[in-house]
Amino acid sequence: MEQYLEIGKVVSTHGLRGELRVDPWCDSPQFLCQFKTLYLKKGETKLSVSSRPHKTIAIVKAKGIDTIEEAEKLRGKVLYINRSDAKLAPGEYFIQDLMGLDVINIDTNENYGKITDVLKTGANDVYQVTDKDKKDYLIPVIDDVVKEIDINGGKVLIKPLKGIFDHED
Repeated sequence: MEQYLEIGKVVSTHGLRGELRVDPWCDSPQFLCQFKTLYLKKGETKLSVSSRPHKTIAIVKAKGIDTIEEAEKLRGKVLYINRSDAKLAPGEYFIQDLMGLDVINIDTNENYGKITDVLKTGANDVYQVTDKDKKDYLIPVIDDVVKEIDINGGKVLIKPLKGIFDHED
């Protein structure tokens, strides 16, 4: 598993004192704002930060970046967190850790393919599963369907709803 995980991208500056507008690539701006250290280049450059949520973005102030000109140099840069700094509740996972997991029928042991994307729909997440023939299926992430997620074992066990897969009755 990757030690440094993408958490967002600097989309512009905010004000004149070096603040950054960051588009969060996580559940919410609030999640991003809990971190006091962010990184550039997968951990090569450490930034001590303070931040606050603002609508759908995070306003981030990095120590040592005090002018709009200095902040402008970070526009377009991807920000990372150190995995060990994140505290996830039981049953929560990083999307990056779900990518590539095998999706297997809990009853028949049939392998439907691998998770290739996680879609945020509002009501619940949806896993995009791509089979060996490159056909995509959408699996709702609800308790009736997703029975077990085993990151270390590389698999997600599901009980598919009728009609999700062409060959299901």
